[in-house]
Amino acid sequence: MNEDDLLPPEGIRQRGPLPTGTRLLMIRHGQCVANAEGLAGGPIGDGGLTALGRRQAEVLRDRLAMSRELDGASALYTSTLPRAVQTGEIVRAALPRGLEPVADEALCEISVGHGDGLAWSAFVQRFGAPNWEENPHALTAPGGESLVGFFERCRGAIARLVERHPGELVVLVVHGGFIEQALKIYQDLEAPVRLRPRIENCSMTEIEFRPDRRRLLRYNDRAPLAPE
Repeated sequence: MNEDDLLPPEGIRQRGPLPTGTRLLMIRHGQCVANAEGLAGGPIGDGGLTALGRRQAEVLRDRLAMSRELDGASALYTSTLPRAVQTGEIVRAALPRGLEPVADEALCEISVGHGDGLAWSAFVQRFGAPNWEENPHALTAPGGESLVGFFERCRGAIARLVERHPGELVVLVVHGGFIEQALKIYQDLEAPVRLRPRIENCSMTEIEFRPDRRRLLRYNDRAPLAPE
């Protein structure tokens, strides 16, 4: 008899059976220069991880190395932005041996277009701020993305990964915006919906995708830094 045999009937149970679908384990990158300095962080403004960001990634790596909770991972993907690539390089040491990170542009944060590298105050002064409540098709800036376009990109990337890795545990090193869109997809929400969740640097959010259901398995799970 296994754990699932002990569950109450479907209409009564508060939790579901053991995961059997594709599990996307999404890690938000560590703090980067754009985060620390208030910059629009596309490829230009990103700046890579700060010293704090590296510590965040190293603490997560150490937790995973001790717990072995991701030993079943079959693939590792990162966005192409430096903060995600660098976080992935640190964390991969605690993943199964030989798991090579694959950089995928579809996993990037929403594009800020021509505003890349600007301080947010200068960004707003030059381009304004999109009012997505009124127009979710408005671009972040010329050459950037809309909320609807970003959602569709994330949805396509997730569908592709689920199809490519049926029943597997897949680790993604991505961004807060990508994770927000994944949470919307899990809840079957429309593109214009804003959740505005708080997603900590180097936290893990895990969603199971099955043909008959989607389940949130963990959210904002991180390894806290020790006091200095």
